[in-house]
Amino acid sequence: MSTDEESATGDKPVQEGSHDELMYALGVNLARQLGDVRPLVENGKELAVVTKGLVDTVIGQLEEEDQKKLLARRGSDLNELITARAVAIQQRLEKAGKEMLQKMKETEGVQVLDKGVVLHVLEHGPEGPGQGVRPTQASTVKIHYHGTMADGTIFDSTLAGDPVTFPLAGVIPGWRDGVLKMHEGETAMLGIPPDQAYGEKGTPDGRIPPGSTLFFKIQLLEVMSAGIGGGPTLFGADGNKLQKESKSAGLLGADGKPM
Repeated sequence: MSTDEESATGDKPVQEGSHDELMYALGVNLARQLGDVRPLVENGKELAVVTKGLVDTVIGQLEEEDQKKLLARRGSDLNELITARAVAIQQRLEKAGKEMLQKMKETEGVQVLDKGVVLHVLEHGPEGPGQGVRPTQASTVKIHYHGTMADGTIFDSTLAGDPVTFPLAGVIPGWRDGVLKMHEGETAMLGIPPDQAYGEKGTPDGRIPPGSTLFFKIQLLEVMSAGIGGGPTLFGADGNKLQKESKSAGLLGADGKPM
């Protein structure tokens, strides 16, 4: 099968281990640095023209002087378009987030916390409903989590790998408040309104846009320290609490940066 035929069928576009694959990887790397431009275009025709502009600039088809003239002539229009479409994206996300959070609130058995965070326990811990160790604000916890936005975009997840360990004091308010209501061993869904997440600024890396309502599936595997309640704690021969080895977190902190 030819390379063109492979591309058409969705298979690898270049031969594995070849020089072409290395060059293709360079293109992928550059595109990842640029970021996803698809939210800023409305259809395939627009995306094709944007792609042509990128390629013409990269390969020198459009001379430096012509680039400057084009941007000087259409720069103001371009800024207006980018701003308008960014605002439209934010509004769609905010609307979808509010609707999804409201639907979650109407689910039987959910808890709506004081600041609008919604907690729905899906599976109880080994000690039964409402039983077991709970974390405090001073606790370090071991957790699996899967974070999405209202449109289903996954922005972070540990479910394909190892659980993470981190102090609750360092995470966003809604995340902290939700986990504080959980018991060791529980699995729950957590809905966090924007003002209890990353607010009107989003995260610095753009992964979470401004005004985003966030949804997490959380497994509270262990309260590592400063927990309250629950049954007796088992200790090893060395006097230390029996616990599995853990890794540092990949979760974003309250400042939007990885912890």
